[in-house]
Order: sequence, then C-alpha cells, then structure tokens
Amino acid sequence: MKKSKLINSDISFEISKLGHTDGIVISDAGLPIPENVKRIDLAVKKGVPSFLDVLDSVLDEQRIEEIIIAKEMKEKSPNMYESLIDKIKDIETKENISIKIKEIDHEEFKKRTNDVKAIIRTGEYTPFANVILKSGVVF
Repeated sequence: MKKSKLINSDISFEISKLGHTDGIVISDAGLPIPENVKRIDLAVKKGVPSFLDVLDSVLDEQRIEEIIIAKEMKEKSPNMYESLIDKIKDIETKENISIKIKEIDHEEFKKRTNDVKAIIRTGEYTPFANVILKSGVVF
C-alpha cells in the first residue's frame, strides 16, 4: 500500500507522468472539461470533496513552479483566493522555492484547459475555484 498522503491511484498516476511545465487542473464542480483531456471526477455532492482539500493532497505530491487562476476569483471569491495564495506562500517558504502566480481572464483559463494532462473535478461550489498547476522539477 502507498505510504504517502495521496492514495487516489488516478491522481497519483497522472502526477507521476508529468514533465517540466506540464499542467493539471483542480476544478470546481462547474468547470467545463474538454473531451480530449483526462477527467478525474471526485465530485460526490456539493462541497465534497472541497477544492482546498484536493489541492492540499496534490500539492503534497506535485512540485509546482507556476499556478494559473482566473482573475475573477479575487473579486467573486475573495476568501478562496486568499486561501489559495496562502497555501502557495506556505509552499514557497517550506520548500525554499518561488512559484509564479498568473491571473488571466476566465474565458482564457477555459481555453488553456485544452492543453493540460488532466482535470480533477471536485464538489466545490465556490465560483472560479479552479487552478492550473504547472509542474516544476525536483532537481
């Protein structure tokens, strides 16, 4: 049995295949998922699992160098925005790395999901609770 915190085999497998700058998405329940992108659907009901719980588990496993979010998150879901930024700052401090934060229009965000390796759908109902995690390297 796997010893690390992330025990979901689909998510673990997708992370293990990521190369430098490859991206995966953690999404709310409403983000459209392109047909050509692998869908890992964790949504059970409203709020289960939460965006932040899934993000925590993925961040424990994946080295990231950049995140991309919709700029609308800051205005429409300020608490979620602050929680996300706080998590990124914690990782920067803990791992002594710098993570780029890029904010783009939500329509552009949806277009960029066509180029990611997988989208992990949560039960989150908070508007714009979506992030593209771009992989860094561990060396």
